[in-house]
Amino acid sequence: MAQTIGFIGGGNMASAIIKGLIQQEIYSPSNIFASALSERSVDRLKNQFAINSSQSNEFIVKNSDIIVLAVKPYLVFKIIDEIKSVLKTEQIVISIASGITLKKLNHAMPEQRVYRAMPNTPASVNMGMTSICTTLNPNETSRTLVAQIFEAIGKTAWIDESLMHAAIAVHGSSPAYAFVMIEAMADAAVLEGMPRDKAYIMAAQSLLGAAQMVLDSGLHPGVLKDQVTSPGGNTIKAIAVLEEDGFRSSIIRAMHAAAEKSREMEANN
Repeated sequence: MAQTIGFIGGGNMASAIIKGLIQQEIYSPSNIFASALSERSVDRLKNQFAINSSQSNEFIVKNSDIIVLAVKPYLVFKIIDEIKSVLKTEQIVISIASGITLKKLNHAMPEQRVYRAMPNTPASVNMGMTSICTTLNPNETSRTLVAQIFEAIGKTAWIDESLMHAAIAVHGSSPAYAFVMIEAMADAAVLEGMPRDKAYIMAAQSLLGAAQMVLDSGLHPGVLKDQVTSPGGNTIKAIAVLEEDGFRSSIIRAMHAAAEKSREMEANN
């Protein structure tokens, strides 16, 4: 593992990754650096994680073996222009900005080993999903270092960059789909007389448990669905209504729309 890691940007995602790295003992707080725009944010990072924090991006770069660009897409190349004079050839740079391609990142930092990663918000509870891509050789040793960072906050998948739009649709945006479903399920339970606090717990735990069954069993989701649906029972009745209302097709169309928006954002960056 590289000795030090630095985050340019100290927002929610950077904080989630930092928390995971410390909890999983991948890095000690003394070997983590992070920058933020405001003095208040700098103090928050220092007080919350006991890491090295600063308003200076150059300070982060000078002290880090791995640099994570954790800023909004429109700031990425402004930051690169600011730090490129102090970047060293051996440093690894990871961008988690949506819509910024490897081609553009490699062009801006031709001497660096560059990666692109897309973590999602469940990273904040170490249940994230991160897609990672690079143009580097499959035998590149730094791949292991990069994977370990994101494995600290959940699961990872190496993909070809052409699949990044699909990844954004299937795990980048999908926590929002799940939240909408949990809210709708809870509303239905409340309609049936269930207290709302219990309804949220029941809905959320059921989705969490179903997801864990898919991951742990290795069975096709359709097989697991069939195991719940007794002939003429409650579940098949509910599924029939979902199908009448286009449940599956709505999800497919929604995810396609998310992927199309991702392509549009990439074209404009």
